[in-house]
Amino acid sequence: MRSDTLRVLLWRRALDPHIGRWSLPGGRLRPDEDVETSIRRQLAEKVDVRQLSHVEQLAVFSAPDRVPGPRVVATAFLGLVPSDVDPEVPEDTEWHDVDELPRTAFDHREIVLRARDRLRSKLSYTNLGFALAPREFTVSALRTLYSAALGYRVSATNLQRVLSRRGLLAPTGATAPPGRSGGRPAALFSFTGNGMQVTDPFAVLRPPGSGR
Repeated sequence: MRSDTLRVLLWRRALDPHIGRWSLPGGRLRPDEDVETSIRRQLAEKVDVRQLSHVEQLAVFSAPDRVPGPRVVATAFLGLVPSDVDPEVPEDTEWHDVDELPRTAFDHREIVLRARDRLRSKLSYTNLGFALAPREFTVSALRTLYSAALGYRVSATNLQRVLSRRGLLAPTGATAPPGRSGGRPAALFSFTGNGMQVTDPFAVLRPPGSGR
């Protein structure tokens, strides 16, 4: 994702059915690899993405008519790339805003939206923000990331309070360079861990004014 927009990587299909439509990268599992190894290999080989910060199984998509012709069952995974990583991708591959998806092949739009909803849910009760953020960040920059992922503007003060209460933020002792308008340099923070953990199983982040 960019810091201000949640995006998904899609590539144009080169074969029928649905030739030319945008689709999620994927392929077959080799006999000598597990699923996560296969995912990382295929992303590296096909779209040159190698810096995944988190991978988890999303769902199995098995509708009989999801693909024309012989039945195909797909296991989809959610993979996250930090916002400061901008890999060079092939000409037939582009990042697309999740909220403005082009016409996609098969049920790939449904898969993308399911992944978006999974991410939004897990940002409430886990430390998964670590997978979106760079190694060091200001609270304002982290707020922008959470706002983009959740789909509504997050309060920087509330976000810092919640994450600090859960023990997820650590001050680095450094500050960010001042912006064009000058002012007091903003403190830099980092996440205390880089593996997903459930931090508050009953927490739900909601838009302002939505009630408890």
